[in-house]
Amino acid sequence: MSLSSRRLRGIAVLAGTVAIAVYTWGLLHLAGAVLEAEDGGTNSAPIPPCRGNEQAVHVIDYSVSFLPLSFDCEMTDGGSYASGTIPAYVNPVALGLALTAAICAVSAAYVTELRLRAEARKGEAR
Repeated sequence: MSLSSRRLRGIAVLAGTVAIAVYTWGLLHLAGAVLEAEDGGTNSAPIPPCRGNEQAVHVIDYSVSFLPLSFDCEMTDGGSYASGTIPAYVNPVALGLALTAAICAVSAAYVTELRLRAEARKGEAR
């Protein structure tokens, strides 16, 4: 049993929508960490999102990445480590669903093309 073009497009839309939702969830975590890191004043050193690690006393700054989503704590020796602010599942799930959406969309176009070619051959045979 083969999937119809309509079903493949539906799966592509669903997977793409969920991928965007998961990525947005990660962005919310990242934005919260940045807001917390930029909130100066008392109890702001070490940077709150970088606490909970024995290396936190060496943290001097932070960096943010959007692809993949990450909040990294920069240390005095030039090294860095991921703070763990963004849930571990966000990047792989968003990537997997985005790839699924792309593959299903391309497959739907291919199935449609094959169907149109078959119909054209039937029309020529008459």
